[in-house]
Amino acid sequence: MLAVLVVLGAALGAALARGLGAPVAGAQCVEHDCFSLHWARGGFAGARQGCEKRGGHLMTVRSTVAADVLELLLQNSTAAARLWLGLHLPRDCTELSRRLRGFHWVTGDANTDYDNWRRDGPVCGRACVDVSRDLRWEERRCQDSLDGFLCEYNYPGTCRGLPGGDVTYRTPFGAQDSDLVALPPDTEAWLPALGLELVCKKQDGGRFRWSTHLPGAWACQVENGGCEGTCQEKDGHPSCACPEGRKLEADDRSCSAPCASAPCEQLCVPHGADFICMCHEGYELTEDGVHCRDIDDCRVNPQVCEQICINTEGGFECHCHQGYELVEGKCKDVIDCYTVFCQHHCEDVPGGYRCICFEGYAPHPKDPFKCVLFCNESQCPAECDPHVQSNCVCPDGFILDETETGPKMCIDINECEMQHCDGICTNTLGSFRCDCPEGQVLHDPYTCVNRSDFEIEISGSGEIYLQTPVPTQLPPAKSLHPGALVGIIVGTLSMIIILIALIYHLMKKHFIAQRGMDYKCSSSIEKEVGLYHVTPGCSSAGQKL
Repeated sequence: MLAVLVVLGAALGAALARGLGAPVAGAQCVEHDCFSLHWARGGFAGARQGCEKRGGHLMTVRSTVAADVLELLLQNSTAAARLWLGLHLPRDCTELSRRLRGFHWVTGDANTDYDNWRRDGPVCGRACVDVSRDLRWEERRCQDSLDGFLCEYNYPGTCRGLPGGDVTYRTPFGAQDSDLVALPPDTEAWLPALGLELVCKKQDGGRFRWSTHLPGAWACQVENGGCEGTCQEKDGHPSCACPEGRKLEADDRSCSAPCASAPCEQLCVPHGADFICMCHEGYELTEDGVHCRDIDDCRVNPQVCEQICINTEGGFECHCHQGYELVEGKCKDVIDCYTVFCQHHCEDVPGGYRCICFEGYAPHPKDPFKCVLFCNESQCPAECDPHVQSNCVCPDGFILDETETGPKMCIDINECEMQHCDGICTNTLGSFRCDCPEGQVLHDPYTCVNRSDFEIEISGSGEIYLQTPVPTQLPPAKSLHPGALVGIIVGTLSMIIILIALIYHLMKKHFIAQRGMDYKCSSSIEKEVGLYHVTPGCSSAGQKL
């Protein structure tokens, strides 16, 4: 058994070696794809490795164009020859592609616009596929030994074939031919009559062109001598020339604009064979003539914006103050009174609005949207409810004068009489002011202390700092006027007397009713002799004669 395995392994190794070393028997290139034919007996695995070693894969025939290429490659083969195609059965065979009967290309997909099966067969039949000169596909076991295989190579671009017949191409996948019209990258072209060897290389800009490692032009009749500009020969020596405004590169064949390698940071302007660096709008050229820096437009032109200018990289932005909005580059006043509601009246002013209080009112000290009663005299009319004249209110710092019988008036409270201020008290309309004698300062809004108590010496500095508390603007809680206090006391006593009288009246009425009920109970017993009678409210259960 071991001997059999050794023999099989040796045979498989030999088949793989034949596939890897099989020469190219034919080649065709179409656009960016090339195909090659190899005669070497072996199985599918060896054929697959033979293509992959050359940088390709087994051939896929997805279209009629690929079928035409296949026909050209097989035109000189015998009718009995069988070659491996890049079509095999995956391990998890399904009917995803009915056209390919569950088979996949070696590229891993089942996309195709073309098929050419020799006969109808079962889905997911034998594992691999071959092709013959009649272009028919046939299922086979992958272990079968066939006559050869076909390879496919895909490239990003190709060079066109050189004119004339005296040229030999050597492709990177091993083909040596003179009739190829498209050549893949790294193909070598040998022109013995001119003693010239060229290589297909990718140039700047993504184009593929013939080139050589030596500088300078070659014979002008072959690809314009390799010149990007014009090729000219003088005394048998070819040379390249570039159009005006461009210059030759180091290879003496390529042309470039002066700005191609210029160090300009932003803009480059050709100037003959030289260049000049420039900057975008909003920038200026620095002293080195290469770099650019931002221009502070707001500083250079202070009037560029109507109100606020903010410099930006390469430009500037105009903004408006609060209460304005930018309209077509101009700051327009916003009519805020449409959206802001004052308690009394809203007046629109440039850049905003202003709340105005009615006569007799002033803005609330903590809420500018609201208004409070205000009096700038020693007495002012009170604001009373027209339906309940006794319900009246006065401004802060004023009290209702209860002694007047006519219209209700509010009189200023003299806070200084209440002795809230520890220093010198000055009464004002609706408030008061507390000052301290010389040498003292306010400790709180109403208390004076010696100045020396507030001197703090900063350690190490020797400097004296004076801390003077600022008195609050809010007055202390107001004490009631003496007249109001007397009124409250009299009213309270009156309520107590009325309450006592009411209780006495209710108790007296109750006792009188009780005595009347007792009399009725005794009278009914005496008068209604011989009847069984129960009187509600009486303690007796009844009398019977």
